Amino acid sequence: MPQKTNGLQDSDRMYVRVIDYIKQEITAGRLQIGSKLPPERTMAEMLGVSRNSVREAVRVLEIMGTTVSVQGAGHFIANNFESALVETLSLMFVLKELDFQQVSQLRYALELKSFTLAVQNATEQDLADLREIISQLDMGIKEEEENVLLDKRLHYTIARASGNMLFVEILQALSDVMDRFIADLRQDIMSEETRKKKLHDAHRRMVESIFTKDVAAGSAAVEEHFTLIDQRLETRTQNRAES
Repeated sequence: MPQKTNGLQDSDRMYVRVIDYIKQEITAGRLQIGSKLPPERTMAEMLGVSRNSVREAVRVLEIMGTTVSVQGAGHFIANNFESALVETLSLMFVLKELDFQQVSQLRYALELKSFTLAVQNATEQDLADLREIISQLDMGIKEEEENVLLDKRLHYTIARASGNMLFVEILQALSDVMDRFIADLRQDIMSEETRKKKLHDAHRRMVESIFTKDVAAGSAAVEEHFTLIDQRLETRTQNRAES
């Protein structure tokens, strides 16, 4: 009886063999982003599994952000990890494993480190982009939606300037999760003029510190930025609890 159960488990998990094969091919460099996977029949025959096992493996990898399916063309190696991370973090929210303060704390830690690395690693293009973003924010005549987009672009550019793409992926995912669950948070923070000016001042000092390579001043600006966000988050959380 136990042998039958183990056999069923082995059969049910044949898709793991396919996943391992694809991982090995990626590690060896034979599959790269954009590479097309072999046809289902080919992989099934080569690995001694059913085509259903191949399909299951590809579905799992697609959820993980490793593959993408194009109707009529087949399956390709992808780099959709940010989307997969957003979905995972969103489920953690739904299951009450995370709250907004925890996400903000993680963002603060990552953005502080990405800022310090940006001081060292920012390219001329990064600096030009940051200068242009601050210039647009300085004009102060745009619609709030445009200012929100500039705010997101500024944080993305600093993360990119760090030279660590993990920061870019994770910070983008955390930002998307916050936007999903508090859709109007950025506009809310910018709706009050004093808060808006403080936030813009923090942004400006962060960018200036990258140009002057002043880690201490920039770190203080990052801390002030997240203090403003956390204060507003706390107020909104309290208002929700009372309503």
